[in-house]
Amino acid sequence: MSGANPDQALRRLELTVVRRLDGLLQGRHQGLIPGPGSEQGDTRVYVPGEDDVRRMDWAVTARTTVPHVRDLIADRELETWAVADLSASMEFGTADMSKRDLVVSAVGAIGILAGRVGDRFGAYILYGDDVHRFPAKPGRPRLYALLHSLLSAPPAQGAVDLGEALEMMATAHRKRGLRVIVSDFLDSPDSWEPPLRRLAARHQVLAVEIIDPRELELPDVGFVTLADPETGRSRGVHLSQPLRERYAEAAAEQRQETRAALRRAGAAHLVLRTDRDWVFDIAEFVLRQRRASHLLRRAANRKGGA
Repeated sequence: MSGANPDQALRRLELTVVRRLDGLLQGRHQGLIPGPGSEQGDTRVYVPGEDDVRRMDWAVTARTTVPHVRDLIADRELETWAVADLSASMEFGTADMSKRDLVVSAVGAIGILAGRVGDRFGAYILYGDDVHRFPAKPGRPRLYALLHSLLSAPPAQGAVDLGEALEMMATAHRKRGLRVIVSDFLDSPDSWEPPLRRLAARHQVLAVEIIDPRELELPDVGFVTLADPETGRSRGVHLSQPLRERYAEAAAEQRQETRAALRRAGAAHLVLRTDRDWVFDIAEFVLRQRRASHLLRRAANRKGGA
């Protein structure tokens, strides 16, 4: 989408989402990751390690002598908030699209899907030294205004503080809902894991990790000049076999640290790559999450009837 007319790019994005993800959120009110809302529902047997003890139904537990929790039915009008990382590293891209294009696509897909079931959608945009807040409101015009701003913004310079944005969002919005963080998570987990953990303690959290293949391994092209988009520093490097191997090992270690930090924080993790079909990856993730939720509930029901 880089360089394309913003209005045309938005129409293509909406058409892509509607055509290829159509039907994923039809029927019962479900989001990208099935989870609790706020209306009281039925009780069922407590599943250790899976259920939140804060939802324990003590009356039923005392009556049956078996631990039970009370499910919550999703509200008909929820708020979905996204954090979109538009730091300078997002201008990078060596495959089908830039990382920034993929951020816009991910935010657009989430916003469109949320809007199709009536949820309000808002966002915090990390751009330059500022965090820009777009209030959560329903309707396609508001989402288009947000996406238009993302597409029209000039290339960013410098890094952003992801942890600060997470703290800001957690403090400002207490009502339970879905929180989506779209970033490459290149900073040390020490800077964003603690606030992410606090955010996930109250909300459903989906972390969308944006990756370009050249961040995982370097090509065998000899001498190149590498530049850090966030600091502006550049350096000439000969991409020898040993260097490329060390780089691949360091990149794999960084990705493993990110996965582990997101898992510790309690966030669902979706990886989108600039060299893959991002629509397919989102659809596969949603279906996998729903399948796991269905199997868990079915197992809990069987234990309750035993």
